[in-house]
Amino acid sequence: HKLQTYQTQNFEAHKIPPGAVEKVAARRVYPVMAPADYQGRSAGTPVKGPRGLIVSIAECEPGNGPGLHRHLNTVENFFCLSGRFEIAWGDRGEHTLVLEPLDMIAVPRGENRSFRNISNELGRLLVMIVPESDKQIDPVCFAPSLAKEIEHQYGKTALEGLQKIGFTFEDESTA
Repeated sequence: HKLQTYQTQNFEAHKIPPGAVEKVAARRVYPVMAPADYQGRSAGTPVKGPRGLIVSIAECEPGNGPGLHRHLNTVENFFCLSGRFEIAWGDRGEHTLVLEPLDMIAVPRGENRSFRNISNELGRLLVMIVPESDKQIDPVCFAPSLAKEIEHQYGKTALEGLQKIGFTFEDESTA
């Protein structure tokens, strides 16, 4: 099966403009595998795998990556395939580590995190998300200021579409 980006899958399935998806994700995210009963942004993966593992490839131009966010009930594992990525975590992203090709890090559930390609070339991360509950979902939380920005730029329907596929927007102090 040919891989399609979140942007393409969620525009086709939920009419969410690709630019709105890029506000909460890397420039291109290719969902590869998810459980058959998974509900959320990776539901359109070409491979239906075992419960408890969601696999995707995040592809970022130099300087690209999602802002500070947290996964509410999953561990997020990053394996650097190409490029160099700064992984940040902590309440304000105050802890950082650089991943070179073949390096890996796991970020626990509930911990704020972000990643950004700091190389001068296209970078790719293999991202493995592991739900820590029986539910095969992966809600991701951003600050409410981003929700306002998305609604202003793309409209209420785009914001509601993002919420439908698992993105939430909470108090600035906790996101």
